[in-house]
Amino acid sequence: MKPGEDNPLFDEAARATAEGPSEDAARLTREAEAAISKNPGNASLWFNLADVLRRLRRTDEELTALEQGLALQPGRTDALLRAGSIYEARGAAPVAAACYRTALASIQRGPPPAPHLRPMLERAASVVAANTAALETFLDGRLKILRARHANEPLARFDRCMATVLRKRRVFRPTPSFMYFPNLPAYEFYDRDDFPWLASIEAATDDIRSELMSVLADDHASLRPYITTRKEGGVTAQKPPDDVWKELNESPRWSAYFLWQEGVAYPQNIARCSKTVAALESWPRCDLPRTAPTAMFSLLDARTRIPPHVGVTNVRLVVHVPLIVPPGCRFRVGAETRAWEPGKALVFDDSIEHEAWNDSDQLRAVLIVDIWNPFLTAAERDMVRVLTDGVGEFYGSLPDYV
Repeated sequence: MKPGEDNPLFDEAARATAEGPSEDAARLTREAEAAISKNPGNASLWFNLADVLRRLRRTDEELTALEQGLALQPGRTDALLRAGSIYEARGAAPVAAACYRTALASIQRGPPPAPHLRPMLERAASVVAANTAALETFLDGRLKILRARHANEPLARFDRCMATVLRKRRVFRPTPSFMYFPNLPAYEFYDRDDFPWLASIEAATDDIRSELMSVLADDHASLRPYITTRKEGGVTAQKPPDDVWKELNESPRWSAYFLWQEGVAYPQNIARCSKTVAALESWPRCDLPRTAPTAMFSLLDARTRIPPHVGVTNVRLVVHVPLIVPPGCRFRVGAETRAWEPGKALVFDDSIEHEAWNDSDQLRAVLIVDIWNPFLTAAERDMVRVLTDGVGEFYGSLPDYV
């Protein structure tokens, strides 16, 4: 808390207590306490009192005042940092780390911190990291016997659970921009082995890549910016919802060569890529009116990043078949980041926040198709088709700004 903030006594208190306890400081403390007695629900008065007490080095009382203020105004960063520092000085590292962690979270949610707080924030981050490491070591000791007992059991889900408890892994949930279907698993990446039909597509990777290279050499004009508001062929490509797409809107830095787009076929492109289409023969395509299927080559230029975003619905999954992957290309879905490997498909839920980047000096290319979420029943698919089409028919064509 800075002198002069919320209370005119602050500057005087700073001067009166600059060299330790004094009669003036004691008087100011009594005045602050009198103000609180008249208005105990005013958090600022408690924080002001805490500042005076800090300058008087009455640490126990300062902590009490801070906690009273935080009970009324949770999340106040400077007060949390000061409380954390008191607990740290007392040797109560877990409590200090909890205060610091809450302070750091409040900074992430709010405006940039004031410059005078930055050294404390750096200290807070180091204490939190050390506490997390100590907690992990402690828990590993508790779990050691059980891990040995269950050594042959799949524990990957438990390991992710533990990572979230340790705050080493953020929790992401499906947040589709259009349709959320409840009670479907929220897997970021799906197990490749659950989709045996992918083998025939992966086996054709060289042929698929060769057709893409031919397109890049001879049919570059058919590439389209992926982020665009232009209407072509009766469909509208992904519409930029806000400034997050400002850099990529109408930009060839992220472009696409469509075979199908939102259920609309591109016959000329399909004919040109006959081997790719043949490889997709066993593709269990999602068929949603105005939404799917989509099959395309996704091209990301050198030094280009796709910002975090979500897809339209969790009733479908998205498949990436990597074709051209220079070093420096990565892909994040939720809390998990993976590198593409040519010829090795990834299946993920694009209704969970995801992003991609190409930090290399070369082009990155991936074949993308969408499929039904395998946890939907046949009846549910039928219902979702009619629901999706009905919403589109009801609204018709909407302006770009809604």
